[in-house]
Formats: sequence, structure tokens, C-alpha cells
Amino acid sequence: MKRFYLLFFSFMLLLLTLSGCSTQDDAKKKKQDVPEKKVELTISAAASLQDALNGIKANFEKEHQNVTINYNFGASGALQQQISQGAPVDLFFSAAEDKFNKLVQAGQIEKEKGTNLVGNELVLVVPKDSNKDIKSFEDLPKLDKISIGTPESVPAGQYAKETLEKLNIWNAVEGKVVYGKDVRQVLTYVETGNVDAGIVYKTDALVSKKVKIVATAKESTHAPIIYPVGVIKNSTHPKEAQQFYDYLHNKESMEIFKKYGFKGLQ
Repeated sequence: MKRFYLLFFSFMLLLLTLSGCSTQDDAKKKKQDVPEKKVELTISAAASLQDALNGIKANFEKEHQNVTINYNFGASGALQQQISQGAPVDLFFSAAEDKFNKLVQAGQIEKEKGTNLVGNELVLVVPKDSNKDIKSFEDLPKLDKISIGTPESVPAGQYAKETLEKLNIWNAVEGKVVYGKDVRQVLTYVETGNVDAGIVYKTDALVSKKVKIVATAKESTHAPIIYPVGVIKNSTHPKEAQQFYDYLHNKESMEIFKKYGFKGLQ
């Protein structure tokens, strides 16, 4: 009789064990079958980053199929103000340290969650078919119209003004300046011949087939051109924002930045 009970209890124990394993396997399977939640990230980035970031977006979304990247390109100053006023943004990629630091100082970006990622150069461009004898920044006073970004909100415009002041020609050209809302608008003014010359980033000039570079500003004539990037503290998708932030630093992304003329700072 004892042997019968022993066999009976052993059999029941085996059934319970198998049942528990089956339940765990079913739960695990169900968990695997549940698709990842779809997430949309909003990235506010300087207009000059447009081509490089679009290339990185395609690669990132292939690897993270539940995440969609939405870019908001514009002048860094305008983007910084939008974020300061509560615009729903997950990550900020600025073309100037001062605009970025305003958000750090306001507590909207944690300092340890930001980094200076890439650098750029400032160049003087003219229309491809220009017959003006322009070979340097010092030749600008001879022209009728020159375009730069609005210095107060467009970092490229701020650097341009610094360079012209350093070369002691700002006073001679100030009355001829046509201001652009961002660096891409300045480039368009030159491409269409609405101005005789413009000052833009090297990266913008390289993607245009309608302009030619005639001079590059010496680094000593303006503040360092640095692009900081960071996750916004009140991002509604901090995990995915951090994933994209980390992705921007990888080797593949840095190669894309270099392809479009940026200099790696890491």
C-alpha cells in the first residue's frame, strides 16, 4: 500500500512540474509574440545636419523597426527657443554650444547626457557660373549683395559676422547683407543668383552643384564650430531617445558625418 501511495504522489508531482513548465513556456511564447510598442521620436536639429541625419535615420530605423524618427530642422537659436517654451522634443542637435548650453543651464538637458559630437568649417561661396573676381573674404566689399544667416539665431551667421569683423570688413559690407533664416536659405540665395556670394558651412556647400567654394575662413577668425547633441530631460521616450543618441556615436554614423564634410570630435 505504501508503495502505491508513493508512486501516486510521485506521479502527481511529475504532472504538476510538467504543468508549471508548460505554463512558463506559454507565457514566454506569448511575451515573444507581443510586438514592440511603436514609438515616434522628435529630433530638433540644425539645418546643416539635414543630409547626414537623413542617411543615419534610414540605418537606425532598419535596426529599430518600432521607432520612427521625425526631424525638425531649422536654425539652432529658433529650435532652442521652441524647446525652452515646451515644444515636445526628445533630442536636440545644435550647431552652436551657446544655444545648447542654455538648455543645460535651464535643466532641460542633463550635462552628462550631452556631448560635442562633430565640427564644421566656414566657407565663402559664389554661384557656379559667377564671373565676379572673388577669391577671398577680403574681396567682399566689391560686391552688391552678400548673404549670411541672421547672427542672433543662426550660428553660421554668428560665425560669419565674427569672421568679417576679425578681417575688419564688416563695416564695409553690413549694408549689403541679405539675412537668411537658416544656413540652407543662405545657400539657396547664392544658388539662385539672388546674391553675389554667401557664407555657409563647408558641409552645405559640398552638397550643392550650383555653388563653388572660393575661400575657407581661418579657424582663428571665429569661435570653434562645434555641434553638441543631447537627450531632452522630459522626453516622453527616454529609452528610445538614448538609443538614437548612442547610435549617433557609432562608427557607421560617424562615417556618414565625415562623408558630408563634418569633422569627428570623439
